[in-house]
Amino acid sequence: MQVIYEFTEEQIENLQELYRREWWTDTRTLAETKACVEGSQISIGIVDAAGRLQGFARVLTDFTFKALIFDVIVSQGGRGTGLGDRLMELIMSHERLRRVKHFELYCLTEMYAFYERCGFSPDVGDITLMRCIKA
Repeated sequence: MQVIYEFTEEQIENLQELYRREWWTDTRTLAETKACVEGSQISIGIVDAAGRLQGFARVLTDFTFKALIFDVIVSQGGRGTGLGDRLMELIMSHERLRRVKHFELYCLTEMYAFYERCGFSPDVGDITLMRCIKA
């Protein structure tokens, strides 16, 4: 497995295939997938020997106070092999993120144990997630 930070068109298509298999990303179009990768300050992929994307995560950040982690995703065949842990290690140790004070992410309760192993906690004080859906 190899770590990449730049993506070919084919790897963006691989990411789109991964997105189509998850309820939280299954409505994204290929154009939206390409735009979100290009619009993220840091995108990390793990590819197999054939160059096919097996894992992915992206980060939006100000490089000082906050880094918001999105789209941590591993292929069906790569689950349970440590690829998710590797993606999180790559984010947390990334040179450009070394000064960031708070790393944050969204996750379902079934993922708490995974992210707690990575140092995350659901205890964020009195902060409430708020959302405005643009029509």
